Amino acid sequence: MFKNEITTVDSTEFLITRKHQLEVQFYCQYPKRGNVTLGFTAHRNNVTVWEKGFGTFTYQFEFYPDSQYKTQIDPTNYPLEYDIGSRIYMQIEASSSINDTELFVESCRAAPYDNPNYWPTYPIIDNGCSVDPTVMIHSPGHQNQFKFCMEAFNCSVLMCEKGKPGTRCSQGCINSTSAGPHHHRRRRETATQTVRHFISQGPLRLRRSAESSGSPAVGMISAVVIYKAKISRVKYQPLPAFEN
Repeated sequence: MFKNEITTVDSTEFLITRKHQLEVQFYCQYPKRGNVTLGFTAHRNNVTVWEKGFGTFTYQFEFYPDSQYKTQIDPTNYPLEYDIGSRIYMQIEASSSINDTELFVESCRAAPYDNPNYWPTYPIIDNGCSVDPTVMIHSPGHQNQFKFCMEAFNCSVLMCEKGKPGTRCSQGCINSTSAGPHHHRRRRETATQTVRHFISQGPLRLRRSAESSGSPAVGMISAVVIYKAKISRVKYQPLPAFEN
């Protein structure tokens, strides 16, 4: 509690002042504890990337209520809540004005924070291979969509030129026992695929049973993607010279 007093200014006509004409005492009292709120949006927006040789393209990472993948979950419902054992349906989509492209999800993992450098994390997809036993990859409608689900996560994605041999997209799943051709990429690949891009979506909350105690577990799902596009090159051909 704070106290103070308001008084009138002393008159300059008198040499001394024995009493103020006005004296007002007041105090202010503030509670020691209080509740404050702050609004924020948990849903991550689309990621737009510009890269030399590929132009501008956009990644969209969304969750869906079922395997039909028709209507994405409303962003206002985030953070999403799931029961133990329920399936989580996700879709990563890339959009670009460049034709003959395909999306490749190189890795996907679960983490409590939206940080690509956070460790340890739980791997879902690694080197293009499903490592979680509950992961199911659904056939995409076209090459720029990747649909998958798993039980109740960051992903590495990239884009490549469709049908081009030697790119990371064409190599697919690379397990630890196979040779590592992606470690010896040819220089010509730089024109047929993008660098790896980090995207994420969440947070997700895991509902606990009535018998369990503690707060719900919270996690993020992130991905690393590569964008592969066909780059058209201008070819020159000499023309015959004519003389008059």
